[in-house]
Amino acid sequence: MTGNTIFITGGGSGIGRRLAEEFHKLGNTVIISGRRLDRLKETTDANPGIVAVELDVTDPASIARVTADLTVRYPALNVLINNAGIMLVDDIAGGLDEELLVSTIATNLGGPIRMSAALAGQLKAQENAVIVNVTSILGFVPLVPTAIYSATKAALHSYTLSQRYALRSSGIQVVELAPPWVRTELLNSMEEERAMPLEPFIEETMAQFAAGADEILVGGAPAMRANPGPDEGAFVTAFNDLVASGPPLG
Repeated sequence: MTGNTIFITGGGSGIGRRLAEEFHKLGNTVIISGRRLDRLKETTDANPGIVAVELDVTDPASIARVTADLTVRYPALNVLINNAGIMLVDDIAGGLDEELLVSTIATNLGGPIRMSAALAGQLKAQENAVIVNVTSILGFVPLVPTAIYSATKAALHSYTLSQRYALRSSGIQVVELAPPWVRTELLNSMEEERAMPLEPFIEETMAQFAAGADEILVGGAPAMRANPGPDEGAFVTAFNDLVASGPPLG
């Protein structure tokens, strides 16, 4: 929980920012990234010592450039938190939005895969290394209005299981953080009464990090995590009916 060098993708707001701030307070060196440095400046200005770098996780060239620089400037880098993601409403029953499809898959799935691969050698050289993949409860119980997002998080969950197995003897711990609906900018959820407030979520999440959990499940996440099985369709229907009965998303 302290003495680490941590790189967080998507650290300018929401869960990424609050994780960066909490780990920074504990005495870790924290570097955050995002597509626009101006969006990161608010976080670095409010937290002197946190460093920001510009990174597009959908661009292999950007990843190669940034990771090469990081490993030189921060040779002790030992924690990667794959947090960058986008969540957009799609219409699975209508026409396909090609741009939404490609950008969501490239960001939410391609980003963590490429980032992990780019830093694998660096992490394997450290005594204690961790990769954290931020998925979602929607990887277990899809939300129909965000079907593509949900599918990318299900795929990232699957990839995380494979990654944990592949790295089991390398000294790298692979952690999956699967948030419930949290009050962040995703889906304009800052004032969403049905979502978990950000601060209790972060408090519980940090406690589970401290306990060394491989899966971090906070709030209503454990029930959603337990759903996949032969009767999962009924749970998916009930969950989506409940969401549909409230205010529109997005």
